[in-house]
Amino acid sequence: MNILKQLLQNKTSLTGFIFILLFALTALLAPVVAKPQNKQDSYKMPQASYEIEPMPPSQTHLFGTTENQYDLYYGLIWGTRLAFKVSITVVFFAVIIGILIGGLAGYKGGIIDEILMRFTDIIFAVPSMVLAMVIATLLGRGMLNMLLALTVVAWPSYARLIRGEVLKIKELDFVASSRAMGGGGLHIFFKHILPNTLNPLIVMAGLDMGYIVLTASSLSFLGLGVPAGTADWGQLVALSRNWILGTYGNPFEYWYTLIFPGGALVLFVLSWNLLGDGLRDILDPKTHLR
Repeated sequence: MNILKQLLQNKTSLTGFIFILLFALTALLAPVVAKPQNKQDSYKMPQASYEIEPMPPSQTHLFGTTENQYDLYYGLIWGTRLAFKVSITVVFFAVIIGILIGGLAGYKGGIIDEILMRFTDIIFAVPSMVLAMVIATLLGRGMLNMLLALTVVAWPSYARLIRGEVLKIKELDFVASSRAMGGGGLHIFFKHILPNTLNPLIVMAGLDMGYIVLTASSLSFLGLGVPAGTADWGQLVALSRNWILGTYGNPFEYWYTLIFPGGALVLFVLSWNLLGDGLRDILDPKTHLR
């Protein structure tokens, strides 16, 4: 409760928190505010026709349509739900893998630490976006494949963070006392060490929520993410690229094809960054000593 109180007192983090709540509310109410036509695949955007030219906002299509007449309003609403699904799933599994590998490396040390950290360094050596593209290309287009590619590039950061925290905490007096009293390795790690690594873990997870969605949208933009026609912000931006310049004499004729999905993506990422910065100020005691 104290953390929440401090979070709400910080104007920057409060702004991010409010927008995230609005996005979350939109995602939860998606089946109500944008009823799916295809109940077996709610993320499939309705398609009015196969006409190439986008249509401007109207009573039928509140935010207009993309090329091939995908409904932008539906895509934005269900794209919000998909953004949370992707970010939460990837961050969850990345944290679990990071705790297992980083925790084992930091706690055991020695040859185990060397092997696990050198493996982590190998993944770090390749730019995350490039590695995600390679994995997505090899596995093929699809939701599960995209989630796997994003998880592979996300977990090393958590492993390195957890290892560093474990190396510091395991040398503290309360850990030595627990060990002297006969505490086993698993008991010491999960009861005394892991809980004390949660603060930096929460901060990194908060900042990663937006980054994961940005990377997923980039894969979709390149045609390596979710299948065509899926309500995904990156795919909506990709459908706008042929219309960004508008027409001769009216360069903003098709503004809605880019502004709505691009704005949603930018605002989502910015909101998580603002919230993550606020959490870092609250949970990192070093920031209060500067």
